[in-house]
Amino acid sequence: MNKTNPKKAVKELTMMLMYLTRFNESDRFGTNPDITWKGYDFNVINELDEEDYIRQGSHRSKSVAITEEGIKLSQSLLNKYNISDWE
Repeated sequence: MNKTNPKKAVKELTMMLMYLTRFNESDRFGTNPDITWKGYDFNVINELDEEDYIRQGSHRSKSVAITEEGIKLSQSLLNKYNISDWE
């Protein structure tokens, strides 16, 4: 099995943690998305935002919205790392 480099691993693991700790607040971002706290490395958060896996809205906000693409990525990463999703 090929090893993942540390930078990529941090990004993937951050996305998975954001996905696994998500919650939903109706209409906060206008489309009723799943959101999560952004207490992670800001450089990683900015990269995930630029790649449209999450949306920060305001950089001052303490939470981010996970996009549909972010959900798909997270689910594939859970499969890659052999982690179960919530039932």
